[in-house]
Amino acid sequence: MTGRQGALSIFAGSTICLTIFLYAAAPLQASSKHASHAARVQTGLDVLEAQKFAPLRGKHIGLITNHTGVDSQGRSTVDILSHATGVQLVALFSPEHGLAGNNDEKFSSTKDPSTGLPVHSLYGETQRPTDEMLTGIDTLVFDVQDAGVRFYTYTTTMAYCMEEAAKRNIAFLVLDRPDPIGGEIVEGPMLDPDKTSFTAYFPLPVRYGLTIGELAQLFNAENHIGADLHVIAMKNWHRNYFFESTGIKWIPPSPNLRTTKGAILYPGIEILQNAGVSVGRGTQTPFEEFGAPWLNGEEVAAALNERHLPGVRFSAQPFIPVVGLYSGQRCGGVAIRVTDRFTVRSMRVGLEIAALLQKLYPKQFDAGKLLLLLGNADTVQQLAAGVSPEKIIASWAPALTAFDAVRRKYFLYK
Repeated sequence: MTGRQGALSIFAGSTICLTIFLYAAAPLQASSKHASHAARVQTGLDVLEAQKFAPLRGKHIGLITNHTGVDSQGRSTVDILSHATGVQLVALFSPEHGLAGNNDEKFSSTKDPSTGLPVHSLYGETQRPTDEMLTGIDTLVFDVQDAGVRFYTYTTTMAYCMEEAAKRNIAFLVLDRPDPIGGEIVEGPMLDPDKTSFTAYFPLPVRYGLTIGELAQLFNAENHIGADLHVIAMKNWHRNYFFESTGIKWIPPSPNLRTTKGAILYPGIEILQNAGVSVGRGTQTPFEEFGAPWLNGEEVAAALNERHLPGVRFSAQPFIPVVGLYSGQRCGGVAIRVTDRFTVRSMRVGLEIAALLQKLYPKQFDAGKLLLLLGNADTVQQLAAGVSPEKIIASWAPALTAFDAVRRKYFLYK
């Protein structure tokens, strides 16, 4: 590696901070609690409009999008491209949750009532566009807000579409959008190479600190997709921006990811569900609380507060989910309050909760089932063996350092 010296800091306990110095193509930007609000972020769609759609003129477009594909005026990408001069919109493609973003089940292809165009489901019978779906298309455009988390399926849908485009010499254009949880913090274990799936496309840490456009570049090169990839970069976005810093209206990218605070906690809290814990689905604040009928909220909240985890506080809060795990049952619950989004490390929060629940409720909490989303067997084995969260997190450091060097090659922003 060449270039100036940067530092990757990995929180490894309540009082331990493991810092690894490395040489990389660009320095790791220091987090700032006073991010500049001088200029509103312009998404890739806004920039494309300012370019008067020049990159798409004369093209026959397939648009992969959903309800999050809107410009700064709230106009949908579907509406904008269907009326753009010199652009022929041929078909629409929808990821998980559907074009309107409100579907929690698999769904079939349909027609868009406003344009009459086919809407091909990529979360039904197939997760990839087929020859029939791609008929008459020479360019695929991707405009979807993601969550910045490895197991969020929108990124896999993008990668699958890139693969199919590459096979057919179809150009692929990404309209970039912010990583809602920032572009600096890298957290969690790396995915084991043998555990790729629809919720784990490529070996990444759980929180990878890249925009969707930067991630597309990484996938294209590191996974040897070889697509004719073009990214319309944003303007005025910086790596230390959380979503609140962008000036863009928050649109929940999926039914349960309702708030920006929920988005920050999501990487660490979501992993708990497979182990028998409600993560707040079916309540008003998913990922901002967790619980189970067998859990004592007062005891768990007090024990977690004694850990003095940066950026969060816990309080007992029972709840009754109306859908999902433990639907209709009263759960002993714990609410999580984010006090400082810059210092909270959601993967550490998740591990601390898992370690505590395994200690207090070994018969009810199945740590082995964390593997599905964590995707790292060593981490789960350490947790099951009673290794402290600090030591588990420290064990991630070498792989995270190596990944940080790779991801910097695809930075589009400072």
